[in-house]
Amino acid sequence: MLITIIGRGHGGTRAISHTLSESGVYMGAQLNASGDLIPPQEMYEACRVMSRNVRHLGGMSWDFSKVIDGPIDPEFTRLIESYLSSVLQSDAENKGWKIPETTLVYPWIARMFPDAYYIHWTRDPRDAILGSHVTDDLADFGIPYDHTDDVRRRRAISWKYQREIVKATPPPKRTIDVRFEDFVLDQDATLQRIEEFLGIPLAKIEVKPEAVGRWKTDEGEHDFDFLREDMEELGYTNGDCGMGNGE
Repeated sequence: MLITIIGRGHGGTRAISHTLSESGVYMGAQLNASGDLIPPQEMYEACRVMSRNVRHLGGMSWDFSKVIDGPIDPEFTRLIESYLSSVLQSDAENKGWKIPETTLVYPWIARMFPDAYYIHWTRDPRDAILGSHVTDDLADFGIPYDHTDDVRRRRAISWKYQREIVKATPPPKRTIDVRFEDFVLDQDATLQRIEEFLGIPLAKIEVKPEAVGRWKTDEGEHDFDFLREDMEELGYTNGDCGMGNGE
């Protein structure tokens, strides 16, 4: 069984990576403290290769048709197979990988590995954009967007882009949607859902409830109107969202 996590950086994905590792899933030869498979350079370059086929339509809209329907660049395949070599060559019964940049290339990853198990991981964007991540500036990965010097807005745009590319990708046959907040605040029930999806028992790691809702004490900008619809779809507008300061 091959498993991967589709989720934005600073989205709490280390929790599921550590859970899988503690449960005996081989997650690659070398991992960092966040449970990412490293070194990441080939994945980063693969992101740049795929992004050549993404067209910005202006604002918060992108055309993903070429990466959905067009051919996969052979250079992309080479880079991904090299990056994942320790995982793909492993004879472990259950194996996988985690690195947030996988989300940036999800359409081609899903086509390369149609039989993999995909854990779609989300976190309230108001919390996700509080901390910095290498994917904050999409331009670093060759992805076109309306650049801004506002750091929080850049992070929010990155969150939105990654949400859009996931929604645009035809879902593989094995997917599950998991919210970070549910994993932290209702861990037993959420673990049971993931266990049923994967068909293997999972270890219970320590989680920190204070990681949920940090935006409530944040004094910076964390509300953007262009995230409203996605937040509603994901269940993050429960009467205390405080939306309305962006576009």
